[in-house]
Amino acid sequence: MNEKPAPRSALSRLLFPTGDDPDPRFTLANERTFLSWMRTALAFIAGGVALEALPGAQVPEDLRSLAAVVAMGLGVLIAAGAAVRWLRVERAMREQRPLPAPAIVPVLSAGAILATIVVGVVLFA
Repeated sequence: MNEKPAPRSALSRLLFPTGDDPDPRFTLANERTFLSWMRTALAFIAGGVALEALPGAQVPEDLRSLAAVVAMGLGVLIAAGAAVRWLRVERAMREQRPLPAPAIVPVLSAGAILATIVVGVVLFA
């Protein structure tokens, strides 16, 4: 018995206009990766809020505020990058193309390195 597949939703047709549905396990793995990036983004945002909310006697107020803004900004960039990456990976799987490189990895790495340098200079100067 050949059953006709259910029609795709309007959102699905908009986000994925071409290609075939991949194995659900791959789609779910892509979703879990997206959620992991979102947890990282939320951690950066929460870290920025904590930097600004909790007084630190060793760090000048201006520098602390700048570090908080940078941390929250990185969190926003990581969240946006996670959404873009999720969509690009899903489309690549549907169109049977190679998976794209994760562009948010260098952003996260650069942010962590910058934060470490700034904190190191302030604490050990």
